[in-house]
Amino acid sequence: MHVFVTGASGWIGSAVVPDLLAAGHTVTGLARSEASADALTAGGAQALRGTLADLDLLRAAAGDADAVIHLAFQHDIAFSGGFDAAATADRLAVEAMGAALAGSDRPFAIASGLLGLHGDSGTTVTELGGHGTVVGGQGPRQRHATAEFTLALAEQGVRSSVVRLAPTVHGDGDEGFMATLVRVARDRGVAGYLGDGSSRWPAVHRLDAARLFRLAIEEAPAGSTLHAAADEGVGMKDIAEVFGRHLNVPVAEIPAADAAAHFTWLAGFVGLDSPASSALTRKLLGWRPEQPGLLADLDQGHYFGA
Repeated sequence: MHVFVTGASGWIGSAVVPDLLAAGHTVTGLARSEASADALTAGGAQALRGTLADLDLLRAAAGDADAVIHLAFQHDIAFSGGFDAAATADRLAVEAMGAALAGSDRPFAIASGLLGLHGDSGTTVTELGGHGTVVGGQGPRQRHATAEFTLALAEQGVRSSVVRLAPTVHGDGDEGFMATLVRVARDRGVAGYLGDGSSRWPAVHRLDAARLFRLAIEEAPAGSTLHAAADEGVGMKDIAEVFGRHLNVPVAEIPAADAAAHFTWLAGFVGLDSPASSALTRKLLGWRPEQPGLLADLDQGHYFGA
């Protein structure tokens, strides 16, 4: 297949593209910059200069492709106070590409998230959970609505699927949640956790996540929800203890009253207990994570370089 990939040079996209090429597919990747375009062409893909705001460009590229993988999201805008604007841009991009694919039975896989998707804290969410019509709302709720919209495209002749990513997609070079928590521990001189540290996050290595996106466009039935979670739930205290060993700092509970000062913008996330199962995804697509789990990956040391 010829696959159009947004976010092709990002953290996950830069693993998805080589995986697709190795499997015999051809790829056109959306590139916001000349450097990103050069990286894509150097790796054997074609580059298409543009952004998520270029809706006509996205519509045309999706229409010309045999499959679409949508990974791009304006994280720089989202985490600098503009989450609603980023979520709106994402929805418009999905609508444009979905319209181009309508009635074609071609695959369309988008990235979504698992963190906070559970109902009651501690409930392990499965691929069957976290659904329902979402009306109104802002920020993460708006992104959830976009995921539900994508699944509904199955009724319009699109082989749509949503890949719910674990909050930490880890590996060498990660600059996401785990890398941020490492910097917090180093800067504060303590590897902290909230409460008794039993809150859990699912996790997945980015190479395993990349393979799941390929399987989604190759094999997933229309309207599939897939979970990119190799670790069902890793305890925050267990994570802090690895930090403590590698940074040679104490491991300690951070009082709830000090959470915002200690964890900054991550304070609202570190206490969430959000375990997630990927059992149905593994059964449906034969996905088997092959890379190290989160704790083993942390212990390799690459997160703790200067």
